[in-house]
Amino acid sequence: MLAAQSSPVSGFVFVVAVLATSIVLVAALAWASRQLLGLPVGTLRAFIAALLGFVVAYLLGRSLHAAEPGHAVAFFTVVLGVPLIVAMIVIVAAEVLVPSGTGPGPLEVIRGVRSATARFRRYWQISRIAARHGLGPYLRGRRRQEDAARGPAALASSLRRALEEGGVTFTKLGQLLSTRRDLLPEEFISELARLQDRAEPAPWEQVEEVIAQSLGAPGQVFAELQQEPAAAASIAQVHKARLGRDGGVDAEVAVKVQRPGIRATVEQDLDILQRLAVRLERRARWARAVGAASLARGFAAAMREELDFRVEARNTAAVAVTWAGQQRAVGGGASVTLPAVYEQLCTEHVLVIEWLDGVSLRAAAQLIDDRGLDRAALSRALLRSMVYQITEGGVFHADPHPGNVLLLADGRLAMLDFGSVGRLDTRQRLALQDLLLALGRGDPAAFRDALLELVTRAEEIDELLLERALGQFMARHLTGGTAATPEMFTDLFRLASRFELVIPPEIATVLRALGTLEGTLTLLTPGVDIAAEAHAYAADRVSGQIAPKAVKKTAADELTELIPVIRRLPRRFDRVTGALEQGRLGLNVRLFADERDRRVVTGLTNQFLLAFLGTASGIVAALLLGAPGGPKVAPTVSLYQIIGYNLLIVAAILVLRVLFTIFRNR
Repeated sequence: MLAAQSSPVSGFVFVVAVLATSIVLVAALAWASRQLLGLPVGTLRAFIAALLGFVVAYLLGRSLHAAEPGHAVAFFTVVLGVPLIVAMIVIVAAEVLVPSGTGPGPLEVIRGVRSATARFRRYWQISRIAARHGLGPYLRGRRRQEDAARGPAALASSLRRALEEGGVTFTKLGQLLSTRRDLLPEEFISELARLQDRAEPAPWEQVEEVIAQSLGAPGQVFAELQQEPAAAASIAQVHKARLGRDGGVDAEVAVKVQRPGIRATVEQDLDILQRLAVRLERRARWARAVGAASLARGFAAAMREELDFRVEARNTAAVAVTWAGQQRAVGGGASVTLPAVYEQLCTEHVLVIEWLDGVSLRAAAQLIDDRGLDRAALSRALLRSMVYQITEGGVFHADPHPGNVLLLADGRLAMLDFGSVGRLDTRQRLALQDLLLALGRGDPAAFRDALLELVTRAEEIDELLLERALGQFMARHLTGGTAATPEMFTDLFRLASRFELVIPPEIATVLRALGTLEGTLTLLTPGVDIAAEAHAYAADRVSGQIAPKAVKKTAADELTELIPVIRRLPRRFDRVTGALEQGRLGLNVRLFADERDRRVVTGLTNQFLLAFLGTASGIVAALLLGAPGGPKVAPTVSLYQIIGYNLLIVAAILVLRVLFTIFRNR
């Protein structure tokens, strides 16, 4: 009876012991495989790989024992080495398929099921919208034959309607593309420029909740706050309010409130858009030509900044720092202003700025004539304001379309929405001034020199040929009293691409901003020559810089910077001449002085040695396995075979380590 009772207990103890031993062996195998690979490996990956290796070792040991009992003993080291190789192969394969740091963990996978389902539904909705407007084949990298007969204008119209129906993210994308004359034909530019960023107002209860979460109860922050929005767009809506509660400043303000829940929708659409852009680049030549994936990444970054109103507040404050100089640069007549920002009331979802009473230029055409305002003076003021921001201020409005420019009740212009700005360093600003002067003088050599200061050039470039091409460019667009056209910016991009001149993103932003400004100025003064006006401004600024007072100040600044260098020159000259007189003057060249260079060379040397040793071990193993005879370890197994199989394991381990390092550092 006691024996019968103890039997189940002993069986349970045996099972627990086997499980514990197996877990220890798998853990040891995981540790060994991570150590042999030489680089950090995720715990989950290592454990799964070790488990597979353990199973393979168990099956191999059983097969050897069944075939010949002596084989299991003879091949003991092989049985230990095979699971290591299997585990390392699994880890290397996982690194190839899902590189470390890019694959989600188990918790992220579980959490991502819902978002993946929502993304699929949204992607299906977008695909249906594209198919409804005849754009389905383009998403698959093809084109419809009937579009060639209809022409690009019909295709552009279909694209605009599809983007409008797609929602806020795709409407914004279309607006961005409408400024990219370097990428799209004029038919698409004209059609996409018709996209309107309008939407139905959000319910007041939701707007009030956003304000309360960001600033506190609206009644404690604002003396008055109108529930009816003054304007409503796809990302935010604007309410007129008055400050003055709790001793605050008594002023009328515009409260820009982000639409509730808009961030989740935009993030989902941006994710789909970037995936779609990558897929199109693989399938469609036109997508590779325009750099669809890079364009999508830049657009996503800009959209995320636009969703954070604190960025717009900082940008507006940065432009305001230089605004006093801008007022002087614009000169007499019309002027341009910008709203004051109440930074203490600005959060990620709420922006509070000065209320400006006016209408956008898009709706002000008749109002300008009714008031008898000078259109040319308004155009000149707006253009000079932008050129000042670009060439002297260093921070400029990157999207000056008509909706972002107001005509105020007092006849001034105001610039709004600094969510997107460009920034230039001093060298870039000076080069742009030189470029404007060269354009005005019609000097292709000076234009070439200024352009080469702005771009990243190829190692070998025919500067004479570039000068001739720029001369033809200027003759085509800037002679005979011809005003600058939007095609001028497109041709400049194409010319730079032809000579392999890489235009930095900051300069590309300048050109796009000027292209957008040209369309805005056309509403004020059709046929305005922005190149001539910009040259006149640059000439005024340069003439101001060579005035006696300005020259004296510039010379004093330069001399101040040179004084420390001049002080050190006599001492250094004395050291050189002394060493030369005594015959101690030498030249030391330190190879690989940079630690990063040494690490690269050391890593390459290690990989070469490991690959060499692995190859040599594999060759020797093959020779031993093919060699006849040798001392017998088992009836059918020779010592040569045992050594050969073990050398194969060593070779596999070394080669797998090299492969893992290559895939990890790619």
